[in-house]
Amino acid sequence: MMSIAYDDAREAFGRSAARDELLLIDGARVPAISGRTFKSLNPATEEVIATIAEGGAADVDRAVAAARRAFEGPWRTMRAAERGHILLKWAELLKQHADEIIELESLDAGKPIAAVLRQDFPAAIDTLTYYAGWADKIGGDVVSTRDDALTYTVREPVGVVAAIVPWNFPLMIGMWKLAPALACGCTIVMKPAELTSLSALRIGELALEAGLPRGVLNIVTGPGRIAGEALVNHPDVDKVTFTGSPGVGRGIMRGAAGNFKRVSLELGGKSANVIFEDANLDAAAKAAAAGIFFNAGQVCSAGSRVLVQESVYDEVVERLAARASALRIGDPQDRATTLGPVISEKQMKTILDYVDIGKQEGALLVTGGEHVGDRGYFISPAVFANVKHEMRISQEEIFGPVVSVIKFKDEADALRIANGTAYSLAAGVWSSDMGRVQRFAKRARAGTVWINTYGYTDVRLPWGGERDSGLGREHGTAAIDNFTEPKAVWMNLNV
Repeated sequence: MMSIAYDDAREAFGRSAARDELLLIDGARVPAISGRTFKSLNPATEEVIATIAEGGAADVDRAVAAARRAFEGPWRTMRAAERGHILLKWAELLKQHADEIIELESLDAGKPIAAVLRQDFPAAIDTLTYYAGWADKIGGDVVSTRDDALTYTVREPVGVVAAIVPWNFPLMIGMWKLAPALACGCTIVMKPAELTSLSALRIGELALEAGLPRGVLNIVTGPGRIAGEALVNHPDVDKVTFTGSPGVGRGIMRGAAGNFKRVSLELGGKSANVIFEDANLDAAAKAAAAGIFFNAGQVCSAGSRVLVQESVYDEVVERLAARASALRIGDPQDRATTLGPVISEKQMKTILDYVDIGKQEGALLVTGGEHVGDRGYFISPAVFANVKHEMRISQEEIFGPVVSVIKFKDEADALRIANGTAYSLAAGVWSSDMGRVQRFAKRARAGTVWINTYGYTDVRLPWGGERDSGLGREHGTAAIDNFTEPKAVWMNLNV
């Protein structure tokens, strides 16, 4: 069994004292109307790091009303360039407070601080600055229809947006929603995940400091079944943007139907990472390990199914197992740590249950799949060999550091297996045959296909999937479409 790599002082896990956190509504930090609170735990130590206000339906009402006032008032009528300047100032304030925000994200989500420093925080800043630049460039078109009329289109903000953010990348995915919506002139009520609310509340404070008018960004913390459901069902919310599980996504679609809210959903994945026999196996195995074990496998696009051609199957399994065993499990605040805990005890039990299911189904557990340490939600990274396509560990999203390695015969067999789940978020393919990888990319049911690499994203490219992976796209110009409505204007010239 692996052991956890601790700092010399075990107390290093709990550097930040427990804090009290309030809601952010109409420009002020306020308690929940009910007075209720909930505890936020450090998943590495199981210690309380914050007591947070538990927002309910009445708090959602207050937040939506504030967002509506701001939408009809200062934010919508502000010059677009000024909105962009505020977003850029916000980005500068985030950079000035980078150390604090990065440490907070690591403590709250159990994310290795080196990963937050390398990916989450820079991606959030990049997203904010990218859409700040869009603020004064959202235009329409003049469309020639007839000689006696001037006809053109404009794009207007959709209105009040409910942004519901997951716990696996609270800072980064939160900014994926906030930045484009604000650049388009929308106002927002954001509900961060109950398990990871702290970075959202802190960046919300900095948004006010940057000059965001009161009510433009409101943050209501609390459980999804209460605060989230109240937001989805609220008659004065115009748009819901959600990242999370397919089950919750279906419920959101049903709730949004009440007043025909616009909805965009980024949901689950069971992505296939396909390795052909002519691939660079060293590079492929390295990327495949990173593709499933990064963030302890809690990634919607994680390459949780590694498909390997028969002739090189055993070699790739051996390489994956070696890389899994070499990961350093330990204190997320230690920059040498490469694998932190999963988010909660519940999630840990779910993942370990899937490990048992895999063994019961006849798959071979090559390494890992055990709870590590006497505190915290650490799981040693698991590699399953001899996995059949029909097994549950091959079909169901585990959302943890568990990879299923599946054997295939040829190109057609690989494509059949890769497309053979309910998900369609992402896929990867490794081969030196450029015709083969292009054929695979064309026929793979996936919103993103990586060729001879895996896992990269950029805010300038669309992101999302179909079927159980969601509805619509985020990033790039797709996000501008998400948060605006086109309007046609017809002006009679014969007056």
